Amino acid sequence: MATFLFDEIIFGPVRSRRLGVSLGINLLPTKRKICNFNCIYCECGWTRDIEKAVSQLPRREEVYNALESKLSELNKKSIIPDVITYAGNGEPTLHPDFPGIIDDSIILRDKYFKKTRIAVLSNATTISNPLIKNALLKVDQNILKLDSAFDSTIKIHNQPRVNVNVEELINNLIGFDGKLIIQTLFLRGMYNGKLIDNTTRVEIREWLKAIERIKPSEVMIYTISRDTPEGSRLNKVPLKELKEIAALVESIGIRTQVSG
Repeated sequence: MATFLFDEIIFGPVRSRRLGVSLGINLLPTKRKICNFNCIYCECGWTRDIEKAVSQLPRREEVYNALESKLSELNKKSIIPDVITYAGNGEPTLHPDFPGIIDDSIILRDKYFKKTRIAVLSNATTISNPLIKNALLKVDQNILKLDSAFDSTIKIHNQPRVNVNVEELINNLIGFDGKLIIQTLFLRGMYNGKLIDNTTRVEIREWLKAIERIKPSEVMIYTISRDTPEGSRLNKVPLKELKEIAALVESIGIRTQVSG
């Protein structure tokens, strides 16, 4: 089914299900996706030929100028975004200048809108890199993905193009000492002729154990809301069930946000 790409470096502000009024930043090409995951539910479509697209990344200076121009425009119109969000067409931390771009965005945010938060949506595959980790620790909302505590489920749902070991990933997440938000997308359906479901009793039990070990400041629980590459073969998880999962997280003392 149809999916979409962000066609500019800066997009919005738009109303985000989880973040409020969000001014988005896309550090990736405007005509294709770059990601080291190939999630079956990704609204940007399938990941293809990463290496060929690296030359299409916006330069750090371009990002700085585009963000300053947009923030200046919003300031003149008295439009205050709740958050500046690094998301876009894939994994933002893959940009080679990501740490410097984060430093730039903090400077510009402080210049125009001191109370606006800065958020990064990441699949967490690069957090073993100290430069990436330090950059993420500087932002207000460091939102990192953990869709399952099982390697086998990650391989199906996220289809990593790099080696991902869930135990190693969990240990890296623990290393943030609570200064992170975990985001998890729950879904059911069919993929390659097999039933998939990361809401089973076993899945939730082990995922909760991982959350308890990581001790994030918050957990964001959500499900698919737009078209996916797999189309009608993937199904939303009902809001009632998402809230039941959230209640389990809150029972271990961690604030939880649900988006149905």
